[in-house]
Amino acid sequence: MLETSARLLKLLSLLQVRRDWTGPELADRLGVDVRTIRRDIDKLRSLGYPVTSLPGATGGYQLGAGAELPPLLLDDDEAVAVAVGLRTAANGTIAGIEETSIRALTKLEQVLPSRLRRRVQALQAHTTPLTAAGPTVGPETLTIIAAACRDHQQLRFTYAPTQGEPAKRLVEPQGLVHTGRRWYLVAWDKSKEDWRTFRVDRITTEPTLAARFTPREPPAESLGEFVSRQVSSNVYTYQAVLTIHAPLHVVAERTSPMSVSLEPIDDNSCRMITGADTLDRIVWHMMFLGFEFDVHEPAELRDHVNAIIGRLQNAVGVRS
Repeated sequence: MLETSARLLKLLSLLQVRRDWTGPELADRLGVDVRTIRRDIDKLRSLGYPVTSLPGATGGYQLGAGAELPPLLLDDDEAVAVAVGLRTAANGTIAGIEETSIRALTKLEQVLPSRLRRRVQALQAHTTPLTAAGPTVGPETLTIIAAACRDHQQLRFTYAPTQGEPAKRLVEPQGLVHTGRRWYLVAWDKSKEDWRTFRVDRITTEPTLAARFTPREPPAESLGEFVSRQVSSNVYTYQAVLTIHAPLHVVAERTSPMSVSLEPIDDNSCRMITGADTLDRIVWHMMFLGFEFDVHEPAELRDHVNAIIGRLQNAVGVRS
């Protein structure tokens, strides 16, 4: 009986790890025959677990969604990851889930083995979160948007841009990007007939679902890179394109994806796109990075760099 119970727990754990399993795969993992797997599946069903059968020559099984949340079986690393994630969520940018995260973390820590509890507590005791002040986003808004992305349904909402009056938007959502401080929605704007990036905290009404749509080709291979380009330059008065004479990974360590967009050129140089409301800000930003660089765009930035060079030379008595 004890061996059967242990096998049922292992079977349940396998069904939670992967969406679909064939009978022979489960039998091989558990070291039993397919007939035993069928009996064990029936026992799980009798306990209330919604295990569905899949058609096919070898048959298969899938753990579906039931009326209640079944117990989750986690290995050591998964349990620690969930505990750390809950603690982070309590100090994150999603409004309204702080208390819920703490409650879930308390339940998890009560059942953690002592060896895992010590790992989690040590990390919490010696980590001080530095939470930047800023707007938060409601979990309901995020779940609605995520579901629309998954199901390819249009979204209607009112959006308040940085400048101008709030306006109603109808979009085809592609995906969400989280920068650590803010959430962004990448979507095809029906009225603009172009890809747009929306800050989710500026969506002033709860998004509502509209008609289904056929997904378009994404605006970039990586939505994160697309948002980085949009946020780092397009919202500013001046957009600059430069070559940085340093490896991309070195430049990335000294910059933020929210201030610059980087693309590799070769092992020792990369292309940078950045922006600012004044040319001075771009120049001083580049000077403080400490790398050699070439200015490609805009032309007025090259002229501005030359003017600054002249002023600096005059300041130390060097006359051109």
